[in-house]
Amino acid sequence: MPDAVLVMGVSGAGKMNRAAGIPVPEELTFLCGRQRIQNRYTHSASAADRSTVGAMLASELGWKFYDADDYHPEENRMKMRNGVPLSDQDRIPWLCNLHDILLRDTASGQRVVLACSALKKMYRDILIRGKDSAPLKCEESKEEKLGEVQLLVVHLSGSFKVISGRLLQRKGHFMPPELLQSQFETLEPPTAPENFIQISVDKTLSEIVTRVTETLKMK
Repeated sequence: MPDAVLVMGVSGAGKMNRAAGIPVPEELTFLCGRQRIQNRYTHSASAADRSTVGAMLASELGWKFYDADDYHPEENRMKMRNGVPLSDQDRIPWLCNLHDILLRDTASGQRVVLACSALKKMYRDILIRGKDSAPLKCEESKEEKLGEVQLLVVHLSGSFKVISGRLLQRKGHFMPPELLQSQFETLEPPTAPENFIQISVDKTLSEIVTRVTETLKMK
């Protein structure tokens, strides 16, 4: 079984929960360990964004959950607020930091679910292998990193029309809708030999989580 699951896709893939009036508890994005969610959210596909899927999946598996957006430096957040697409130079240190977190946890036996856009194959390679996969090298960390993270990539996919409609209804997020087009242009969907599954954002949250857990059982 993989050490970690990456839930990826363009931003806005399903981020309609509060705007659509669907009750999503504040503690959802802080789930870890074997904490359970009382409301199973089987009634709407619109709750199926990366973060919600990742948190629900982590709860179901008893794994630790991280939302990559929480680890962006303030410089990146400012660019996104101002509608400026992030460059590779902006993203690579952020991705290297996420790799270090994944490797630290998995090396100690803690399995992890990470919600992260990870639009390019290079970005996913950095999450797996760290700085050695980055054309622009990360800063050296205090501890030498050995090995790779065994990662299952879950690609939440949807059309520009569907995701842009959802993005327009989002509240409380720092990415304006005009950045969506640049994300679609940047997106490199996972392909073989990457270890991945693709799931439509039109599926309900329950269906997505079930598909991932069933896939993990076969790994």
